[in-house]
Parts: sequence; structure tokens; C-alpha cells
Amino acid sequence: MLVALSGTPGTGKTSVSALLQNKGYTIINLNELAVDKGFVTGIDRKRNSKIIDIGGLNEYINDFCKTKEIVFIDGHASHLLSIVENVILLRCHPRELRNRLQKKDWPLEKIKENVDAETLDVILCEAVECYPEEHIFEIDTTNKTIKFVLLSVMEIVNSNFKLTKKYKIGKIDWSEEILKDF
Repeated sequence: MLVALSGTPGTGKTSVSALLQNKGYTIINLNELAVDKGFVTGIDRKRNSKIIDIGGLNEYINDFCKTKEIVFIDGHASHLLSIVENVILLRCHPRELRNRLQKKDWPLEKIKENVDAETLDVILCEAVECYPEEHIFEIDTTNKTIKFVLLSVMEIVNSNFKLTKKYKIGKIDWSEEILKDF
């Protein structure tokens, strides 16, 4: 079973993935795989980021990863892969996300773009376009330790991805943050 571990950059995907890997799960880092296997089709100069071939990655992962075991695909575009069965979205309050990205020394323009994307639920909206709601789970990572987030992911896994009220989409709403810049 392929599971997308997605979310805006800075929400904790890579940190949780490392802990999941320590627990014995297979982790595919989508960006590393795209670079290593030649699924980068160009560079978005405005955003200074790689343009990845989602279709090509979809085919490659589908051929490479035929297993009944749970495999997590770590990446902020992993929810765009049509071969995943479930999507776990990590979310973070925009103010905290801004702090996290500043600590990583990201350029101000990239920080603003990602904070705006989190505020406007961009990744959630994309996921909802691709998957039924009962296959999408949201975890708020704001002010949570990475071990707490891991326990939340494990709770979803251990329930066999049965949707519960706790992780149902739509409970996280940062829209009030839009007006704070005015």
C-alpha cells in the first residue's frame, strides 16, 4: 500500500519519515527519486525549484513498488501521484510555518509563497481533487513534537486507514491569517 505523506514544506514530513524508517517502514523521498532517476523536466526559475514529471514518477513507482506492505512517499507533491491509496497531510499554522522556514534560512519570497499556500489550503484542495475524502487524513503539527506527530501517523496506520473524526479533513482552518497582512 502506497501512502502519500504530503504537506507544505516545513510541516514535518521528512522528520516523520525518518522516524517511520527507524520503525522499519520503507520511505520513498519523491524529490530525491525524481533527481536520481531523471524525472526532473526543468527548473522553475521564478520559484528556484525543480519541475518534476509526476506522470513518469507515477509509472516508475508503480512498477518498482508492488507490495502489500505500507510504503510512505515523502514529498510535498506526493499527493499528486494517482497510485497512492491514502494521503496523510501534515499541516502547520502559518505563523509557526513562517518561523520554521526562517530557521531553515529560506528566502523571504519562498517563505511567503509557502505560508500563503498553507493559509489557503492549496495542498488539501489538490488532494481533494485527486482522492475521496475518506482517503485523506490531516494532522496539525503546530506546537507538536515530531514524536507526537509520529504517534498520530501510527494511529492512522493501526486503524487500517479508517477515517475518524480526529483526522477528518476540514477541521484545520487558517483562513483568518489572510487578513493579518493587511
